Amino acid sequence: MPEAMLAESPRLLEDAIFSTEIGAGDPFVHEILRGQFIRIVDIEGNQAADTLFYNAHDYSDRYSAQDTIRRQQNIYLTTGTKLMSTGGNALLTIVADTCGRHDTLGGACATESNMVRYAIEKRYMHACRQTFLKGAMAWSSKTGRHLGKRDMAANINFFMNVPVTPEGKLTFEDGVSDAGKYVELRAEMDTLILISNCPQLNNPCNAYNPTPLRVLIWNASADHNGASGGHDV
Repeated sequence: MPEAMLAESPRLLEDAIFSTEIGAGDPFVHEILRGQFIRIVDIEGNQAADTLFYNAHDYSDRYSAQDTIRRQQNIYLTTGTKLMSTGGNALLTIVADTCGRHDTLGGACATESNMVRYAIEKRYMHACRQTFLKGAMAWSSKTGRHLGKRDMAANINFFMNVPVTPEGKLTFEDGVSDAGKYVELRAEMDTLILISNCPQLNNPCNAYNPTPLRVLIWNASADHNGASGGHDV
């Protein structure tokens, strides 16, 4: 499979049934029904959207980087990629991608990695793992369905550029995204999405300036003719 498969979506903004902006450093948790489409938009460019996915009916069946890489024989995610779960299920399929490729190896920043990668005094700066936990706790409180620290697995970094060197090392390079680029996915089963809009202030990839993301959702019937009859909220 080629490293990049650029493809635009036929879905119109005015047909979306849901639209929200995620501030830098904020979490987003939402259930997506089978057949619905979800689009994540890099509003200002080169902003990492750290993302986890779960089977909405069984959180132990969650996104698996290993199974996804093995399934598609590629370490980068792009149009056509099926996001596989630990249970061997296809959670979602990337159906449109105007960025080109996305990382599934680099993981989420944490207070510990801030300390190791940058400086001891950076340990206390906010990080994606904290945002994931904040979102999980809020979801658990709202729904009564437990989502906690044990459920934090290897994540996807949409819009993030993490090349692998010939020696097998990961390098965090300038992003390949730009303002308005997006990735759009179709849910192959009822899926829970958990996003941390990365608050990282120490990485030059985002010019030391975390920025907002936008998330939009279309019903399964949505198409370029506006069949969904939905609306922005």
